[in-house]
Amino acid sequence: MRKAIWIISVLAVAVAIGGYVIFSGERKPPIRYRTAQVERGLIVSTVTATGTINPVTTVQVGSQVSGMIESLHADFNSQVKKGQVVARIDPFPYRARRDQAAANLANAKAALIKAKVDLAQRKRELDRVQVLLKQQFVSQADVDTALTAHEGAIAQLAVAEAAVKQAQAQLEAAELDLTYTVIRSPVDGTVISRQVEVGQRLSANFSIPTLFLIAEDLTQMQVDTNVSESDIGGMTVGKDAIFTVDAYPGIEFHGHVRQVRNAPVSVQNVVTYDTIIDFDNPDERLLPGETAYVTISTGRADNAVLIPNSAISFTPDIAQGDLQRLYRKYDIPPAAYTSHHDNQQVVWEIVNGDLRPVAIRAGLSDSASTQLVAGDVHPGDQVITASMSGPAPQQQQGRAPIPRRR
Repeated sequence: MRKAIWIISVLAVAVAIGGYVIFSGERKPPIRYRTAQVERGLIVSTVTATGTINPVTTVQVGSQVSGMIESLHADFNSQVKKGQVVARIDPFPYRARRDQAAANLANAKAALIKAKVDLAQRKRELDRVQVLLKQQFVSQADVDTALTAHEGAIAQLAVAEAAVKQAQAQLEAAELDLTYTVIRSPVDGTVISRQVEVGQRLSANFSIPTLFLIAEDLTQMQVDTNVSESDIGGMTVGKDAIFTVDAYPGIEFHGHVRQVRNAPVSVQNVVTYDTIIDFDNPDERLLPGETAYVTISTGRADNAVLIPNSAISFTPDIAQGDLQRLYRKYDIPPAAYTSHHDNQQVVWEIVNGDLRPVAIRAGLSDSASTQLVAGDVHPGDQVITASMSGPAPQQQQGRAPIPRRR
């Protein structure tokens, strides 16, 4: 009897231990969620990009004639005035051509005088034979010969006059080429680049060689930057811009968008648009070619309802079927959790211990928060930002319109 009681006790303990192991092994620990409060505040949406500082107007000073650089009268950083001589090309070949053209013009004028004299002689001869024909001292053939000679003299005079005009044009072209050997600045400004040396030979046969680059005004500068097609929608003329440069860390410079150029630039399937930002540079601290790190304000909202971006990125780690049932139960439109058309999104709340999805429409966004435009979410509500177990928010299905820095 005692042995039977002992066996029954052992079996009871074994059954209890086995049941505990089985049931405790099947029971999953409850999923806990991290939440954040919806608040009101200021939100400023920005676009970031990098660009290059350039003068607003840069003039290339070139040479329209070929030849050897005889002298230079400007260098890097030289301040020049409009019409000031900046370089000279050896004028000797062009002076010789000018003198030759002048001699050709003199010859053409002499030929013109001779043609006029010949025409006068042929006119007198024609008049004389016409009088003699009436008196029957000459034949009609003599008159025809004189008439032909007169008409030939008229034609020769026209040729001589054309030759004079041609020689005059050649002289003017030679004189113009001679003046081109003296190169002058077309504008007031600062020389930012000199690309030739004394003794260097220039060839202007196929293109005009560049001697200098002159910045017209270094106190008025611009930043040339490229904004991606995903951000260009909020970019309009007059938007405020802030940028920094490596030369002055921690110092912000201010400007505004002057132009968004319509010409797309595609590099490795990334489409961008050239955006021009004007700024004042009164002390000329910023130099051409410096890299600028630009932040452009594309929107601002005061007293906006702000939802953390992590809440928009969050999707609970539950079975897909259960997820779809919750979407249908709370009338969540498919666009809110698939295509995000019209910036529709989904955030999650815990109501009486259960998960509840809420459809919203997002507005402006910065690196931390997104503006609530529409949706049943109010300041003070707690929205889920992450689960204490399961994938990180960035690996889940939601999407937050967080600006990208290039």
